[in-house]
Amino acid sequence: MDVQGQDDITVLAWAGDGGTFDIGLQALSGAAERDEDFLYICYDNEAYMNTGIQRSSATPKGAWTTTTPDGYEEDRPKKDIVGILAAHRIPYVATASVAFPDDFVRKVEKAKSIRGTRFIHLLAPCPPGWKIASEASIEVARLAVHTKLFPLYEVEDGERYRITVQPLGLPVREYLKRQGRFRALTDEEIEGIQREVDRRWAELQEKAERNTALFRRQAQGRGGER
Repeated sequence: MDVQGQDDITVLAWAGDGGTFDIGLQALSGAAERDEDFLYICYDNEAYMNTGIQRSSATPKGAWTTTTPDGYEEDRPKKDIVGILAAHRIPYVATASVAFPDDFVRKVEKAKSIRGTRFIHLLAPCPPGWKIASEASIEVARLAVHTKLFPLYEVEDGERYRITVQPLGLPVREYLKRQGRFRALTDEEIEGIQREVDRRWAELQEKAERNTALFRRQAQGRGGER
């Protein structure tokens, strides 16, 4: 398209968490470093679902998979793919959820209006892999956001953070107990997950508030100039 001069087409890449967090990360990082002009959406259901529910580096700590049958063979946290892409200083990075379609659509439309590498991390439950009923998928995805376990936000140019959906602040237990893949978690382990979620949320809030304060100072400066 570059050779043909077709610059009015949005190039879309769509890949799962395994192809994004793991086996495709090198190619994605290279493209992001060059700021290639495309929109990449990672469809994250937190395991290699198509090949038998094996663990990926997007699998949460303590989750059952066929390669981590007790949830603890790989005692590692989920990789921070948004932080990794934001560190490339690409124009736009965002999280999204199938349970919040309006937020998702707004982010896709915003990404389409920007040139350069854009990345959207989309959380989407897999009923067999998460051990939930199919009709519970949207409810469970909504709980991931409202427990602050999967916050919805966007990052521009690797610096400007904005939270796009304010969570209700429900305890993570309500999310974890709805899924059979977390049935081996003890109360103590759930409390540990809650502390980690609270810590990460506080960090995100701080980044978003710092961006808001900067915007206000800039607006005041422009007002003073006038």
